[in-house]
Amino acid sequence: MTSDQHATLERTSDEAPIRVQMVIGGESVGAADGRTFEVVNPATGKVIATVPLGGPADVDRAVEAARRAFDDRNGWATWAAGKRGRTLAKFASLIKAKTEELAQLESRNVGKPITGARGEITGVSLVFDYYAGAANKIFGQTIPVSKPGLDLTLREPIGVVGLIVPWNFPLLMASWKVAPALAAGNTAILKPASYSPLTAIRLGELALEAGIPPGVLNVVTGPGGSAGAAIAAHAGIGKVAFTGETTTGQEIMRLAAGNVKKISLELGGKSPSIVFADADLEKFARESPYSVFDNAGQDCCARSRILVERSAHDQVVELFAAATRTVKLGDPSLDETEVGTLVSFKQRDRVKDYIEIGLAEGATLVVGGEAPTDEALADGAYLMPTVFDGVSNDMRIAREEIFGPVVSIIPFDTEEEALRLANATPYGLSGSIWSRDIGKALRAAKALQAGVISVNSNSSVHTEAPFGGYKMSGIGRELGMSALDLYTETKNVFIDLG
Repeated sequence: MTSDQHATLERTSDEAPIRVQMVIGGESVGAADGRTFEVVNPATGKVIATVPLGGPADVDRAVEAARRAFDDRNGWATWAAGKRGRTLAKFASLIKAKTEELAQLESRNVGKPITGARGEITGVSLVFDYYAGAANKIFGQTIPVSKPGLDLTLREPIGVVGLIVPWNFPLLMASWKVAPALAAGNTAILKPASYSPLTAIRLGELALEAGIPPGVLNVVTGPGGSAGAAIAAHAGIGKVAFTGETTTGQEIMRLAAGNVKKISLELGGKSPSIVFADADLEKFARESPYSVFDNAGQDCCARSRILVERSAHDQVVELFAAATRTVKLGDPSLDETEVGTLVSFKQRDRVKDYIEIGLAEGATLVVGGEAPTDEALADGAYLMPTVFDGVSNDMRIAREEIFGPVVSIIPFDTEEEALRLANATPYGLSGSIWSRDIGKALRAAKALQAGVISVNSNSSVHTEAPFGGYKMSGIGRELGMSALDLYTETKNVFIDLG
């Protein structure tokens, strides 16, 4: 993709669709069989790009390129850690300099509000900056052993890694995997979701501009069933990292078993906000709509179940519904928009089906539940933020991940009941606890079966801290220094001094 093409895509969605290419071995290439697919702007329904439809042959090419780059005696894996770090810092600076271009691509590609997209691209640059600093801080150990000698460990890169990322936070999720993988000295194949390939392709181009050698970061586009499955099963890949829905994660585990490759998975969630009656209810109601409606609810961490102490139930429903009505849904290109579209019309139909299921199950629709009436939004995959009351924890809308702007309010009577309801799910990714009683909040945090928990806040993702889930929400921890464990092997060396 040339700079002129980027400018055209930024300028207007009325232009003819652009044609982009994959990045393999430092070159822009099409699919081996020449096939392509179209990328649609969900806010307008218009095609904005044509992208290679990669498959197993393209994954083979990318693995060969990545292996050559890894095996190069003067290549990325053999560079001094500080040199890798300085190059990643340059990469971070380049991403930051391209914030508006990348944000426009992301917003138009997935219907994300432009202000949110800008914030996410800033986050991407900060992730790369963090792992630039971490590159020369991957330490081994010296270990006292029973025999006379010196025992030490080395932390070494795995080799070629496959990184499969979702469409809800396309470039941000890519950075969570690419940055630590490269910092540790691996070479990588990045596969974006079919809905959202544009910023991943641009990331591959910017890596080359930053001085990362050809073949170190390759970008293959195409469907999960062919390109993604080929990455998960490929014998030349030593580790696969995946973020997405749980059933696909299970299939990746099966495919990865062929060569017993390492895996890390960040999967689905059905996260609770536990609201005790002694909480600052006004603060909860003011801040919490964005914990489920941000990104149109397409977030594995979305607090899509509000468990509220019965004595505060009516007040919380009233406050939360009022706050929800003030959320600004609209054109993603406008700075004032807080909620844009869902990623596709298919996804909107799926969410609308869940709304009908909730009504059929007997839940009470308090707010939303339909597309906006504004004619200016008629061509987009919009859906109003939706609040259900009168929900029991055994309803499908309370048990299944909807991945849309829908929240269920469920009452409880005791602390024990709140935690039983919160944990009565196969997921365990995130959650919030709201209480002025710090002892109660800490008890609840210890008892809640989830990987990332916040107290009197909805903030559970921090670049510097580990992120991941319990149970069917995944395996492994991304972000922080913990992420480097996912992309390194530990080698033990014993030196006999007897």
